[in-house]
Amino acid sequence: MSTDPVISNPEHYSVVFENEFVRVLDYHDFPGDITTPHLHPNSVMCTLSSFRRRLHAGPRVVDVDIQAGAAMWLPAQEHFGENTGATPTHVIFVELKGDAHTVLGGGFGPQ
Repeated sequence: MSTDPVISNPEHYSVVFENEFVRVLDYHDFPGDITTPHLHPNSVMCTLSSFRRRLHAGPRVVDVDIQAGAAMWLPAQEHFGENTGATPTHVIFVELKGDAHTVLGGGFGPQ
C-alpha cells in the first residue's frame, strides 16, 4: 500500500500544483470520514473551513479543533485521521521537497 495520500486516499486528496520545490494538495472530507495511513513531508497547512479531527500516529492520538483561515507548519509525519466534527474539512497542504522535505520529523499534528 502506498503512503502517498493522493494514491492511498484519492477520494480526499488531489494535486493542484507541483514543481521541483513543492507539491500543493487540496483535501476534502465529510463528518465521519476516515483516511487510511499516509505520509506527509514537512508542510504548511492552510485551512479553508473550520473542522474537528482526530489524528492517529501509531499509539498516539491527538484531537484538534481548527478554525478556517489558519496557516500552520506541519512537521513530516505518518498518520491517519478522522473527521469527528459536524462540518466538512477543506484544507490546502503545501508539501516541501528537496532538502526541506526531511524524513519523519518528530512533531505530530499541527504546530
